Amino acid sequence: MVDLDFRIEDVKIEKYSAAPLLLFALHVVNRTPELPVLNVMLNCQIRIEPARRRYEGEEQERLSDLFGQASRWGETLRSLFWTHASVSVPSVDPERKVELPVPCSYDFNIAATKYFHGLEHGDVPLKLLFSGSIFYRDGEGRLQIEQIPWSKECAYRLPVATWRAMMDHYYPQSAWLCLHRDAFEELDSYRRRRGFPTFERAVQALLEASAAAAA
Repeated sequence: MVDLDFRIEDVKIEKYSAAPLLLFALHVVNRTPELPVLNVMLNCQIRIEPARRRYEGEEQERLSDLFGQASRWGETLRSLFWTHASVSVPSVDPERKVELPVPCSYDFNIAATKYFHGLEHGDVPLKLLFSGSIFYRDGEGRLQIEQIPWSKECAYRLPVATWRAMMDHYYPQSAWLCLHRDAFEELDSYRRRRGFPTFERAVQALLEASAAAAA
């Protein structure tokens, strides 16, 4: 049986993608070098482990939408699914470094986006769960295929500053909010009736009107 180990050594922003993308520096080591690995079709599920860091200042308030009041966080800080990633790893003889492309969303209807946005500093504790197929040659030189055990995983702490820098690069001074079509049509109708040139100005006017009514 082929035994592969995985670890993340670094991360960088891909600045020329059509959508936000992080490149994780993945180091793969073949612990059974007598079985030459020709290729690995690698899949990765990435999860956020919120209980593995501290939260200060406004972070607790920002994250209350996900986890409730801070007094209950001992029960509610559960693992969050972030995203899936995949990459084809060339021969591992006995090790190989590749870039694992990780697509990122700025949709605030997604729990992971809310979590990232709620953090002011520090790191995001991640767990990467690996699966996929290993193509290798056995002791007699015959081609074999083997599945990566579900137990293969690694941890990594993603700097919050890296995530923020990526979103500032792709969406400078802006955020992305998905609306139900009916709500969008109402907002667009309001914008046109009031003669606002942008949706941002229409939303600001609604917020100002709401604040004035509450005063």
